[in-house]
Amino acid sequence: MFDKIEMDTTERFARCIEASKRVRWEIERDVIQGRAFDTAHKYLPDGLSLAAEFTSLSSDEKKYLSQIQGRTYANIFGLVERFINAKILELSRDYWLGDQVKLEALVRFSDEELKHQELFRRIETMIAEAMPAGYTNTPDPDAVAQAVLSKCTWAVLTLTLHIELFTQQHYRESIDKDEALSPLFKDVFLFHWKEESQHAILDELELRKHDATLTDAERDQAVTDFIELVGAVDGILQAQAAADAGYFANTCGRDVAAGEVQQIEASILKAYRWQYILSGAGHPQFQKVLGDLLTDAQLGRIVAALGPLQA
Repeated sequence: MFDKIEMDTTERFARCIEASKRVRWEIERDVIQGRAFDTAHKYLPDGLSLAAEFTSLSSDEKKYLSQIQGRTYANIFGLVERFINAKILELSRDYWLGDQVKLEALVRFSDEELKHQELFRRIETMIAEAMPAGYTNTPDPDAVAQAVLSKCTWAVLTLTLHIELFTQQHYRESIDKDEALSPLFKDVFLFHWKEESQHAILDELELRKHDATLTDAERDQAVTDFIELVGAVDGILQAQAAADAGYFANTCGRDVAAGEVQQIEASILKAYRWQYILSGAGHPQFQKVLGDLLTDAQLGRIVAALGPLQA
């Protein structure tokens, strides 16, 4: 029975390799294609930016805020892929002298994550050329990666699966459907989505494999670690929301009263919590995986931790 499970798992890894080869793309040739960012377009769709929340802003100001949020959206992906890649390289050790199909799949995963980091660094440089000076990307990628990787493997893999799943959901349900978006920004996340689709499968396989090695006590501690990681992500989002609200107020072309800045910051934080935490937590496949692995009491702890973020 064990051999049959191993064979089925290897076949799934092999299918991910074939998909990786089929969708392979290059940054300049396929994504950027000599284009530049045009501030005549939105960068994030309303369903992600939560444009309706910003009741004090004009339509042009909402568009500008979508560009600020889009810039942060790209930077956050560049940030999280730093720790994702480090964890995948660590996991590949299990296959160095064993299943070479699985090793190749994870090596391809790592190579693609490095490319994605390069893509998002490139995007930040290009967007900086199109937008006013003064934007701040608050978190340090290496410091964040070190903090995340200090937690147990189960928690890191669960957070990674959460991210890979909402990446796909955002593209399919929001970015792809919005005709008012920057064509270049839309293409960035089209090509990103093509490779992340394989990554989510590998994340889940590795998470389930690792979970099977845990004792009940270790799994319970892993849930604690995951909840702490979600809290750390929220801390990053709070700092970035404050920075982005300040940047908007300083560069939008009119005087913005302190009270309105606070309202804008609160709405940006609500949007960021939706983008990076709540949309992934509600993803059907994420809920299924947690339902398969955790007890009702453990699931209840996660639900309780997410509760305050939904206000």
